[in-house]
Amino acid sequence: MSLLILFTGILLLFLMILKKINPMIALMAVAIATGLLLGMPVSKVIGAVSNGIGSTLGSMVMVLAFGAMMGKLIEDSGAARKIVFILIKAFGKQHIQWAVLLTGLLVGIPLFYNAGFVVLIPLVFAISAATGLSKLYIGLPMATALSVTHGFLPPHPGPVALAGIFHADIGQTLIYGLVLSLPIAVIAGIYFPRLIMKKIQPALIKDFVLEEGEGLPGTAKSFMVALLPVFLIIAGTIGSGLNTVYPGKSIFIFLADPTAALLISVILTLLLQNNSIEKAMESCTEGVKSIAMIILIIAAGGAFKQILIDSGVGETVKQLTGNLNLSPLLLAWLITASLRITLGSATVAAVTASGMVLPLIGQHAPPELMVLSVGAGSLMLSHVNDTGFWMFKEYFNLSLKETFGTWTMMESIVSVLGLVGVLLLNQFL
Repeated sequence: MSLLILFTGILLLFLMILKKINPMIALMAVAIATGLLLGMPVSKVIGAVSNGIGSTLGSMVMVLAFGAMMGKLIEDSGAARKIVFILIKAFGKQHIQWAVLLTGLLVGIPLFYNAGFVVLIPLVFAISAATGLSKLYIGLPMATALSVTHGFLPPHPGPVALAGIFHADIGQTLIYGLVLSLPIAVIAGIYFPRLIMKKIQPALIKDFVLEEGEGLPGTAKSFMVALLPVFLIIAGTIGSGLNTVYPGKSIFIFLADPTAALLISVILTLLLQNNSIEKAMESCTEGVKSIAMIILIIAAGGAFKQILIDSGVGETVKQLTGNLNLSPLLLAWLITASLRITLGSATVAAVTASGMVLPLIGQHAPPELMVLSVGAGSLMLSHVNDTGFWMFKEYFNLSLKETFGTWTMMESIVSVLGLVGVLLLNQFL
């Protein structure tokens, strides 16, 4: 009976989102309604909502805020644009897809998906016009890279939220995510576009020159600020993970904390950037404003998650699936993918699924891999109820059929390969 009530709640959530009701409002309403229908006392429902919001945001709100500041500073300083030109110059005209893919990965780490897409799409069109290559041939590697980083790599909202809910180590999650991201991005972003489009002879690529523009930061500075959070978190994780005691280990323990790593990155970026402190502070403010609704959606998702935990639905799912002989990681992917297809939003699907799959974490499902499995499931089969679907369709002026054959297929490939990668990693950990 509890699962029937849960499915009714998910259906209600789907209908509310379909009616264009804000996902945060929809999640909160469904969370409270589901708790009451499951027989929880009103006081317990309110307590679960408060606890869910607090426990979810408490461990990640500063990570999200500092990450948003970093992204906006990198965008406004011109570092992202500088990275693009350097990579295109390094890879050359014949390997332009690889340059765009790597650019998307580097820019996508500090920037959220929508921001990264808006920053890079003018460059994609400029390269297409200058070389004579299809916009999709250039644009799919960019979109793939941004999707991969959005699904698998902190400090993006989805992975950070899941790491907090599952009590996963963000540094380890980032390392495992990088292991998955690179090959998946190459397959879905390089070889998939070449498979579905007519073969383009490199000799047909016209000579082209992209104007770099004036006032951009230097190469070393641009790469440093873009990758600094990643390097700090990875270095801290590796250094603090050593079993031996050595001088300075406390420093690595400090750096392994994503809040500390991002705070240091923001401070160093402020010191290195050419703009005035006043303008930099405006960038920081705008960056946080841009993710305010994302933070609220995550908070509401945390409330829904806590309702599912306190009502015992998660344990019910665990008991019912205990005899299925399925990997908990596969089961988590299936549940999240189903919610993604139903609800549209990757973030909403991920945080909604978390409360259902949390009890599945154990020896055969480490929390870091559970983050990546749910993240992979949240990218599955994007279609007409996903804003990313329409953004890609409109920017590239595609028909619905063409969008399904390019964007939806690419997202699904990333999702399935992500699951395969997680299952393989689980065999070696």
